[in-house]
Amino acid sequence: MKTRAALLLALVAILFAGCGRTKMGIQVKGSDTMVNLGQAWAEELMKRNPNVSVAVTGGGSGVGIAALVNGSTDIAQASRQMKEEEYAAARKKGMDPQEFQAGIDALTVIVNPKNPVGKLTIRQLGDIFIGRIKSWKEVGGPDKPILLLSRDKNSGTHVFFLEHVLRGGDAKGPEEYAKSALFLVSSQAIADQVATDPTAIGYVGLGYYDKTKHKALAIAKDAKSPFILPSVETALSGVYPISRPLYLYTPKPPAGDVKTFIDFARSADGQKVVSKMGFVPLGKQ
Repeated sequence: MKTRAALLLALVAILFAGCGRTKMGIQVKGSDTMVNLGQAWAEELMKRNPNVSVAVTGGGSGVGIAALVNGSTDIAQASRQMKEEEYAAARKKGMDPQEFQAGIDALTVIVNPKNPVGKLTIRQLGDIFIGRIKSWKEVGGPDKPILLLSRDKNSGTHVFFLEHVLRGGDAKGPEEYAKSALFLVSSQAIADQVATDPTAIGYVGLGYYDKTKHKALAIAKDAKSPFILPSVETALSGVYPISRPLYLYTPKPPAGDVKTFIDFARSADGQKVVSKMGFVPLGKQ
């Protein structure tokens, strides 16, 4: 009986061993800007390698990094870099977080096509989102109040826009979003709202910009600089003033299927997916 029981336990152990992380699939969580890109990478990778399973979800860069730290994801997608306190929290749990740049995004400021305003300086844009400029009339548009649409605080896009636009590059500046701003949970929600409301303004990753539904604003560093429209080309050349890197993070040096995903995302074929999804591939820097 003991021998039989031991054999049964061994069989159960073997079965459970076969249901490890690889069988369950790679979990990828984080940046809403990158969620469609991550899904495109996953679909292409799984076509090429049916033994690899990948599940991709959004929620924001902060959500993905928090999931990385608490051990509930294999890869975090982020449109901002991890903060020192996040690295510290991960290291306290014995992790060794690894950063991989996987593409570039031109953060795109969009308005409704019916809005006659076509360009803004960084200062004007910051003043709008801080709430100093309240009417479109103040920047050459109609005498109508501006509806501010922002990503929520879990979003890396929210953080980047706050630091580089509202605070003019000073991450520790005192400026904050206007109390009147609507904080939406996804870039798609901002894109949808702008498409239907002529008074709205929002910011999204370039991959969410649809020229049939939105107008992208040309942005200038200051009043003496040229106004530049967001595009793959202007982000590549560095002339578009609000471009940013896109990152993948792992809790330790990647191995197995996680390494396969990271390597594919950064490969020539993976970077073709980046380009196809409307972002800037690494190979063209």
